[in-house]
Amino acid sequence: MHNPTSTDVTTSETSHQPAHPRAGEYVRIAVILAVITMVEVIVYYQESLRPVIVPILLVLSAIKFSLVVLFFMHLKFDNRLFSTIFTGPLMLAFAVLMALLTIFHRVLFGA
Repeated sequence: MHNPTSTDVTTSETSHQPAHPRAGEYVRIAVILAVITMVEVIVYYQESLRPVIVPILLVLSAIKFSLVVLFFMHLKFDNRLFSTIFTGPLMLAFAVLMALLTIFHRVLFGA
């Protein structure tokens, strides 16, 4: 009769989980975050984008926030329910924020 040991249990439990990325994947994500930050700085200094600077920077910041949470906090590798619980309210908050910016922009500037 087979007597399972603690290593057998650990091996069988971890075989169902997706593998965590190697260091190269984290470097790739860091480079993507750096590129997005460069785009944010470029957008900030572009005079022609002044009317839409806030929405552009909000979208870029939300993308960076999502990448950090998904990869560096390992949310991508957890149960799919956790990703849904995170992204659903984030999208709702973003939609509410954009609606408020639109409303108050029209009220304040009469556009």
